[in-house]
Amino acid sequence: MKKSVRVVGAVIENEQHQILCALRSPDMTLPNLWEFPGGKIEKDETPEESLRREIIEELACTVEVEKKIEEVTHEYEAVIVNLLTYKCRIIDGTPTAEEHAELRWVPKNELSTLVWAPADIPTIDKLLVESNL
Repeated sequence: MKKSVRVVGAVIENEQHQILCALRSPDMTLPNLWEFPGGKIEKDETPEESLRREIIEELACTVEVEKKIEEVTHEYEAVIVNLLTYKCRIIDGTPTAEEHAELRWVPKNELSTLVWAPADIPTIDKLLVESNL
């Protein structure tokens, strides 16, 4: 039976309505795919607490977690991922790629031009529908 893991992802939007996208490094699982930054929810953490911690670790900045955007369960070859994505706003610092190969601010209408990790695609679809793009 496959292991199930709960993870969170941050949909961080800037003043130009661009979304922060993170490229998984070649040595990560799902290498060279784009994702929303975030990570595993640890025992005794709320999704919001986990997301704040993960963004400090991955991007070296602080976010305010706002509303939940989407909840997706995706079965990969080795694991079942339950991904919760949240709209977030940077309140301190500038994002830097501490773990990812690259960070890129992408206009909403261009999100689908990147090759995404499958669990992130429903969130992108929802963002595009909400923006009428």
